[in-house]
Amino acid sequence: MTESIPIPTPKNRPITDQDAREISRIEELSYDLKVSETMTGSVKCVTPDQTLSSVLEILRINRISGVPVQQNNKLVGVLSIEDIVHAMEKNQLGAPVRDYMTPNVVSVKIYDPVFKAIETFSEYRVGRLPVVDENGQLVGIITKGDITRGFLNALQKDYKVEEIRRYRASHLFEDITSDRTSLILRYNIKARDYVNGGKASSNIKRALLRLGASPQLARQCGIAIYEAEINLIIHSDNGGIIRVQIEPERILMQTTDTGPGIKDVKLALQAGWSTATQEARDMGFGAGMGLVNIRRCVDRMELESTPGKGTKLFMEINLKDNERFKEET
Repeated sequence: MTESIPIPTPKNRPITDQDAREISRIEELSYDLKVSETMTGSVKCVTPDQTLSSVLEILRINRISGVPVQQNNKLVGVLSIEDIVHAMEKNQLGAPVRDYMTPNVVSVKIYDPVFKAIETFSEYRVGRLPVVDENGQLVGIITKGDITRGFLNALQKDYKVEEIRRYRASHLFEDITSDRTSLILRYNIKARDYVNGGKASSNIKRALLRLGASPQLARQCGIAIYEAEINLIIHSDNGGIIRVQIEPERILMQTTDTGPGIKDVKLALQAGWSTATQEARDMGFGAGMGLVNIRRCVDRMELESTPGKGTKLFMEINLKDNERFKEET
C-alpha cells in the first residue's frame, strides 16, 4: 500500500486565498520541521558490485524496502525492493546491484524543511530519499513514513509547557495601558545561511501563538515571513533584517537588506521569475514563487528596491474583530 502525506499544495503552485485560509497544522509543521528531525540517521548501504540476492537478505533482516548505493563513499544510486522483484521475474537475483539500481539519485539536504522532501516525493514518485549534508555526503534516508512519524511526534511534544507559556503571553496587551501598544520583534538574517533558514519565521509564529493569535493567523504570517526570510538568504549580499510589529489590530512585517537590489520590480512579482544563483537552485530554492505566495497570505504587500542599494519588503495583515489581540480599554 502506498503511503501518503496530507499536504495538498503542489510544487511551484502559488498559495491561493482559499489555501491561506485553510493552512492546516500539518502544513505548518512541514515548514517548521527539518529533514534532520525526521530522517533515519543509521543507513544500511550497499555497493554496485553486490549481488541482488545479498541485498535482498539485508532488506529482510533490517525490515526495510530500499537502500542507497555507494561507491568510494560517493552516492551513486538507490535500489528498492521493486527493483529486486523485477530481477526475480527474470530469474536474475545473481546480477550485480548496478544492473537494477536507479543511478540518477534524487536527494534532499539535511537542513531542508520537510516540505521540500514532500515536494520531491510528489514530483519524482519515489519511496525514499537519501539525505546529504552541505558537502553532498550521505548522512541519512527519509521516507514518507518517517515524515508521518515526525508529524505525530511534533504534535505530541511539549503541549502542556506551551499552553502555560501561551497563557502568560496572551495577557501581555491586557496588562499594559497606553495610547498605542506595539510589540516589535527583530531578527538578523545572514546571507547564504541555508542551514538556519526558517528559524526566524518559526520563532515569529510561536510568538504570535503565545500572544493569543489563532493558529490560522499564525500560519499565514509564518509562511509570508518564511518566504521573505529565504529571499534574504538567497539574494542579499550581506544578509538583512526582519522586523515584525504586532499591534492589537494589525501585524506589520518588514524585511530590509543592502543587497544588489531588483532592476525590475514588476517582473519580480511574476510567478516563476527568479534571479537565484545556481547554488541556491541546487539546494532546492529559487523557484520564483516566494513573492507570489507572500502576496496571497497578506492584506497588503509593497516592494521597494534600488539596484546597487538594496530592497525593502512591507507586509501587513489587518486583524478581524475576533482576531484582535486584547488591549486594556
